[in-house]
Amino acid sequence: MRCANKEKNQGFCRCTYTSCSRHGMCCECVKYHQANGELPGCFFPPEAEKTYNRSIEYFVSLHQ
Repeated sequence: MRCANKEKNQGFCRCTYTSCSRHGMCCECVKYHQANGELPGCFFPPEAEKTYNRSIEYFVSLHQ
């Protein structure tokens, strides 16, 4: 899939899983994680993002 903003998005994307086929394509990333009951890595603080745990439960635990 082509994304007109992919290059620009990669400049600020905080996801450290750079080999992901959706890296830099925010709408595809959100759709993928939503379908899996998760949140995208950019929703998490840097250290938490590096765990690759994208669960909603983990996100909530970080903000309690």
